[in-house]
Amino acid sequence: MKGVLRLGSISGVKIEVHWTFTLLLIWVAFLEMQRGGNLDRILLNEALILVLFLCVVLHELGHALTAKRFKINTQKITLLPIGGIASLEKLPEKPGEELLVALAGPAVNIVIALLLFLVVPIKSYFNFNAIVSEEMLYQPTLQNFLFFLFIANVMLVVFNLIPAFPMDGGRVLRALLSFKLGRVRATEIASIIGQALAVFFFILGLMFNPFLILIAFFIFFGAYGENQMVKQNSILKGHIVKEATLTKITLLSPSDSVGEVVNIVLAGTEKDFVVVENEKILGIVNHKDIIEHANTPARRVKEIMQTSFKTVEASTELQKVLEMVGTERASFFPVVENEKLIGAIDMVNISEFILLKAVSLN
Repeated sequence: MKGVLRLGSISGVKIEVHWTFTLLLIWVAFLEMQRGGNLDRILLNEALILVLFLCVVLHELGHALTAKRFKINTQKITLLPIGGIASLEKLPEKPGEELLVALAGPAVNIVIALLLFLVVPIKSYFNFNAIVSEEMLYQPTLQNFLFFLFIANVMLVVFNLIPAFPMDGGRVLRALLSFKLGRVRATEIASIIGQALAVFFFILGLMFNPFLILIAFFIFFGAYGENQMVKQNSILKGHIVKEATLTKITLLSPSDSVGEVVNIVLAGTEKDFVVVENEKILGIVNHKDIIEHANTPARRVKEIMQTSFKTVEASTELQKVLEMVGTERASFFPVVENEKLIGAIDMVNISEFILLKAVSLN
């Protein structure tokens, strides 16, 4: 993700902050200034946001470290204005594992809230009338800071357990339904519930708070995407790379010119190419490489090809290729069988394979 500040790593998980997070800090300061708040109030709110997002990091680490117990690695945790995202290499498919991974995040916030409950006299805030409580809460004190942090963690638990993808509650619901209905049907039901809740939030957003409209879109498309992904994985289950391999591909030589490659691209539908010499794979040339160097047609393929690439065995499960697309940040792979090149596979062909298999199943 572009425009991120890397803060470091914990247990091999990179922690990043997206640049848009600064907009949240500016917005919070602006709202406090509009209310006539002084510098102490502004600093208190800014500190609260920063500490709250530390709690969000711990929440996401709860997911990541629990997933690690099931041999699922997490590449990074990215902080955004709307929360944190843990980039797991894949989602656990067993209902019991998914349930534990999904609950691990909210469990961290529950522990934080319980610890704060032991430190802060929470009940005292509810023993006064509204006016007295408001005046007391407005004071920039450490006790008020911890009270707000307690409330924020409780709200994080409640919000994340809403039964809608991509929130934890949607995954909890899917995991519970999967025990009886299977993953595909459970995902479909959880997705429908999530999209219905998104419509409800959208209506509330139109009437009360525009921020709910953003959450509504986040939930609606998250639920839709999750449902589509699970359906695709279900279709691909049991199928291997060889079934979807592109066998009629143009092989480039390292001595070919960029101009020749451009002509091949214009004459057909191929966008990415494998570079071979003496039956040995030397590299790959992606469409973006061709576009980037199209203005220097005399250059040779060996000058623009990527020599760092992954090959895929023909017997590999197609689902593994989808995982590689995410981890390797590539969508084109040479396919080998018995160490011999037999073709290539890309996301376009996998999508066509899924479409044709879906039609045949209906």
